[in-house]
Order: sequence, then C-alpha cells, then structure tokens
Amino acid sequence: MNCFTSAGLPTIVRCLMVLAVVIAPQVAHATVWQAIVGAQTTDEGIQALAFLSNELWIHAGDSITWTFPTHEIHTVTFLKPGHVRPPRPGAGGGCPGTTPDGSTFDGSKCVTSGDDDFVDGKTYTVTFPTAGNFKLVCLVHNNMTGAIHVLDNAEALPHDQAFYDDQAHKDQSQLLADGARLKGRGTATAQQSSGDEVTVGIGEIVANGGGSHTVSVMRFLQDTIVVRVGDTVEWTNLDPVTPHTVTFGTEPAGPPQPPSAGVTLETDLARHAVLTSPTQSVHSGFLAAAFQDIVGLPQTGGPGGLPLPVTRFRVTFESPGTFNYICALHDDLGMKGTVIVKPSH
Repeated sequence: MNCFTSAGLPTIVRCLMVLAVVIAPQVAHATVWQAIVGAQTTDEGIQALAFLSNELWIHAGDSITWTFPTHEIHTVTFLKPGHVRPPRPGAGGGCPGTTPDGSTFDGSKCVTSGDDDFVDGKTYTVTFPTAGNFKLVCLVHNNMTGAIHVLDNAEALPHDQAFYDDQAHKDQSQLLADGARLKGRGTATAQQSSGDEVTVGIGEIVANGGGSHTVSVMRFLQDTIVVRVGDTVEWTNLDPVTPHTVTFGTEPAGPPQPPSAGVTLETDLARHAVLTSPTQSVHSGFLAAAFQDIVGLPQTGGPGGLPLPVTRFRVTFESPGTFNYICALHDDLGMKGTVIVKPSH
C-alpha cells in the first residue's frame, strides 16, 4: 500500500495507523523470578536456613515466586520500615499471621507467607510495584535474611535467572557440606571430656552482601549413649541460632518453652532433672544461645544484669532401662535420641 499517492482519505488514515504501531514504544512485560527457601539433606538432618538466592535485582512491577522444598518451616516476610520484628509468626506486632499468595509489597504494610502451610514444595509469590530496597526475613529463624533491589524499568539488571539458579545451587551445596563438617565437630566435642555428654545440634552463620544464611544440624550427637545407674548425662546446644529441647516421655502441649515441673537450675545455669523410670516425662525447656551483643543493649550476666542463656541440660538416671527422648521442635525431622542405662557395677 503506497501512502504517498493520490489515495483517498481512508487509505491515508490506515497508513498512519500502521506507522503508529511500527514506531510505538514496546511495553516492558513484568517478569516472575524464581527463588528457593531452605535446603536439606535427604535424611532432613542438616538444614540450610537460607533464602537461595538471598539477594536479587528486579524491575518495578516484577514478582518473585519462592519455593519451599524442605520439611522445616520458614516464612517469606517483608516488614514495614521501622517495624519491630515479632518474636514468632502470628505473634502480632502489626504483622498479620499471613497475607495471601500474590500479595503486593511496597513498604507500606507487612507481607508474610505464614509458616505451617509452606513446606514440601509449596510456593509463595510477592509482587513489587515500586522501586526500592527491601529486607527479606524469616520469622522462624533469626539470621535468615536477604535483600530485594527493585530498580526502575529504565535501569539495566545486573543478573538473569540463570545466574540466580547457579548461585542458589552453589550456596546450597556449600551450606550442606558445612553442615556435614559441623556434624563431625559436634560429635567430637561431646566425646572430648567424657562419655556422658551429648551435643544438642550445632550450626554456623554465614553472611554475604544481601544478608545471612544459617546451617543447622538437627541431630543429637551422639544420638545413642550408654551409661550406668547413678550417672548424669549433660546435653549442650552448640547452635548459634536454632533452639532445641531434650524431652523424655510426653511432649508438652503448645510452644514447649518452659521446663517441666521438678527441673532445677544449678549455680552454673544448667538445668537439672532426675529420672527414676523410662516412663517418666521430663522436658528441658528451650536450650538456646544468646543473640549476638548489640551496642546500646544491656549486658547479660553478673549481679544485676540480664540472665545468661540456658544452653545445658543435665539428667541423672536412677534406674536401669532404655530412655528415649526427642527435640520437641524438630522430632519431625528425625531429631531423636536414646540413653541406655545399665545397672551400676
């Protein structure tokens, strides 16, 4: 069709419409990026508490879909600037228990996936309509953080999806390998002073430019121990972040934080219980390391200071038998142990 001949007006109009389509700017299409929440070994005993990748650059209008491949629970959470982090999912503090899949985050209100429903392959998507730099956190695990950099559409992105996939694979492999090394260290630590000690998990925190990852060994090391009547076994949590319990018999209902009745606190801040039968129930309460020191917060320990954390639990066995126990927080991952008590000499 020749637009520059003596064609009638309708032909000229059609030509102008064709030219407008040809020269019109192309509208950018929003991209859905992919990321992973957590990783684990096949036996679920080593958990990478990490966003993989935990730092992404995207354009305004893009979305990120996080996949939760592990049986350990996590959240994908974006708090408002200045928001006080709640102690656990659904604990209030201005952040609801959940916001729907496909929610939009621009910094004006909290967005969070919740926890219990997002395991074993579930997904959660968040859309970012405006440019900005936003912190990503898991409300279940401290030191599991990341950053999302949302750029204007005119800015070039530094990486593509293939880069993030490769980075996630490498980080996962390195964290799980670190966990295998830590598992050996936890066993050696329990054995170095006597045969009556058990390590209650062990872990490490690894930081990068976007935030931090944690790897946690969700196992009792040694998981089976043999002692004599009258002996005392000591459990110690060596994980810098993840709490654990030592629970014999009936598991407490609800969050199992306080120790059971009859558990005493010794002068060195270790909890102590006495078991007289394999059918007796005793619960240690949370065994957890203190948060890292932060400038401006009161110091712990000493007269008048905040109490040091309880990381140790001791049990004296006064009868022979097989005493099975669990971590009430992570028994679904296989964190279980046994104390075999033989008669005294």
